Amino acid sequence: MNAASFSSLSDGHQRLQALVGAWRGEEEVSDTQWADGGPATSEVLAQAEFGGQFVVQRYRQRRDGTISFGSHCVFGFDQQNGLVTMHQFDSMGFVPVSPATGTWDGNTLTLLRSSSRGAARVTYDFDGGDSYRMRLEFQPIGSDAWQDMVSGLYRRVLPSELREG
Repeated sequence: MNAASFSSLSDGHQRLQALVGAWRGEEEVSDTQWADGGPATSEVLAQAEFGGQFVVQRYRQRRDGTISFGSHCVFGFDQQNGLVTMHQFDSMGFVPVSPATGTWDGNTLTLLRSSSRGAARVTYDFDGGDSYRMRLEFQPIGSDAWQDMVSGLYRRVLPSELREG
């Protein structure tokens, strides 16, 4: 993306660029109905698309040397409503009815999505340009409590350091 196209982006679109890059993460997976708890590693590749208006993110989690979960997310910014949007498609196969939406609070982006199973909340906390923390929580239908699902620390790496497949 060249500087001229980036400078013409709204502030909301410019904030999305914090996600862009290649990242490697050390994660802790909580024991849930979908997965057994324990450590995991992950690789994330996020690229700006359409002049920076969207960020497309590929995520792969590995446990015991094999891919245990994968997702593709498309982040955007809804200028009319002032909200960050995230459309997620993943290896669980659930079709999202609507995107997750959220806002920035300082260096923290929090997104919330509801479905017939409950609500999911994901938080990205940027420690600086070379690392961030992510936390995914789930709230089942009828519950007031949020359950931890995955949390991790992700550090920037060179794209060539990421594994294929």
